[in-house]
Amino acid sequence: MFKKGITTILALFLILFFITACSKENTDETGTQDTNTSNNEPAPTESEEPAEDEAIQIPEAGLQKKDSGDMVQVLQEALNHIGYSFEINSSFDETTTWAVTDLQLQHEMQATGVYNEQTKSLLEELLAAGESIKPGAGLPRETEASTTNDGVNILFNPYDQLALVNKQHALPADYVPEDLVVPDILFPFNEDLPKKKMRKVAAVALEKLFQSADEAGLKLYAQSGYRSYDTQVMLFNSYAEKNGEEAANLFSAHPGESEHQSGLTMDVTSSDVDFMLTEDFGETDEGKWLVEHAAEYGFIIRYPKGKEDITEYQYEPWHLRYVGTKAAKAIMSEEITLEEYLESD
Repeated sequence: MFKKGITTILALFLILFFITACSKENTDETGTQDTNTSNNEPAPTESEEPAEDEAIQIPEAGLQKKDSGDMVQVLQEALNHIGYSFEINSSFDETTTWAVTDLQLQHEMQATGVYNEQTKSLLEELLAAGESIKPGAGLPRETEASTTNDGVNILFNPYDQLALVNKQHALPADYVPEDLVVPDILFPFNEDLPKKKMRKVAAVALEKLFQSADEAGLKLYAQSGYRSYDTQVMLFNSYAEKNGEEAANLFSAHPGESEHQSGLTMDVTSSDVDFMLTEDFGETDEGKWLVEHAAEYGFIIRYPKGKEDITEYQYEPWHLRYVGTKAAKAIMSEEITLEEYLESD
């Protein structure tokens, strides 16, 4: 009986061992209980990490009104990314010029509407920091065109380096450039007068122009730069009283319609014409040199001979207007006016 009991126990033990072994084998195959076995495969995850957004691109500096193409589109996209919302049309138009000017004014930069190195650095900083701006906080966007009492359109962006100021487009009566400085050049007078001043971007360029003329053995003198709206009122009224308004309007601008108020203009002269502002200046060595070299420094002869029907002013070889080298070279080489340049495709 004892042997029979042992045999029974052994049989039961073998049956239990066999059942346990089979159960472990099934568990290993399904992987539902064995957490240490991976079969050389990565552990499953609930979801993949989302890919980071690509960095917003910005173009190289040197873009301005009338430019177009892929780089302008990149600039427009970057501007929209920091808060602006205008149509992406790959054209550096009035709206893009406004946005650049507004951005410059908001950060107390020299406002020209030109996408330059300083503006590029600012845009990089804003994008890197994920910062945004309030559009129009520096220069409110024009929602309704305004005009003078005479029906002349008033420019809503007088800071624009390529602002067209003429008998159809006037500067605001209260516009006074904030960056007026006296260029380090020759004047035929010593008095500290406002007409010695220009906007800084133009003053720096004029210094280089005068230096280059000096190196060529020529002597240029600056006669009249910035002129306020109120000064233009008195000046035009004086000319009109003396010559009649119709005659005065051929050589003097109505208040608001003078480029001198923009701070981007300087009348120049020389000793050969006794420092006068006269057509004879165009026949001097200095006058001829300006026609050939002014554009290299961003200036144009604003009222050229033969274009009176377009500019509506008499020929003025002494009247220099700063527009930047890109525009100046195109205007002077093609022998056109600022009006024609801005209207061209």
